[in-house]
Amino acid sequence: MDDAAIAYDDQGLVPCVIQDWHSGEVLTLAYMDADALAATRRTGELHLWSRSRDELWHKGATSGNTQAVRAIRYDCDGDALLALVEPAGPACHTGQRSCFYREIDGSADPGVDAPPAPGEPAPATHEALAALERTLVARVRERPAGSYTVELLDDPPKIGSKVREEAEESARAARSESEERLAEEGADLLYHLNVLLLSRGISMASVLEMLNGRRG
Repeated sequence: MDDAAIAYDDQGLVPCVIQDWHSGEVLTLAYMDADALAATRRTGELHLWSRSRDELWHKGATSGNTQAVRAIRYDCDGDALLALVEPAGPACHTGQRSCFYREIDGSADPGVDAPPAPGEPAPATHEALAALERTLVARVRERPAGSYTVELLDDPPKIGSKVREEAEESARAARSESEERLAEEGADLLYHLNVLLLSRGISMASVLEMLNGRRG
């Protein structure tokens, strides 16, 4: 990064969007000054400028919810930053994963196996896999009665059978059924594949990192 390309405002600040490195979810919007940017690059953990306290702020220094920085990007005009982070806990002071947890209008069904928490918006398309994985992890932890996910996790051979079954149904839909049916079968396949990975302690992020490593 060419520091001279960053256009700080007249208060010496530049807005910084903080985004989850693995899921792509936007976690919060904050501000940096030159010292916060330097401290972030020096330590590898997110530092910001607190406009309310008028001081340099090491994110998570008090709460433990630090954010390890994987990359910092700047936009075409140099007047905004994007920090890609691996969060150690919730980004929001309310305890929510993201500060953007409320919708102005409407609500939607989040899909697989669970209603949204009260006040929590449905995930956007790019957030779906991460939201699904968090739901599955919650199933492992809480093991609610009647959960199909728990039923699968209690019967590992069944998980493999379901993945093979859904893969065949997806292939059949691709051969002779509608695009909508193929999308439905693909969703079923992704769900069961996620459960299979979780049963072995493998995250979807690990799979996506593997894909990233095969580019080129």
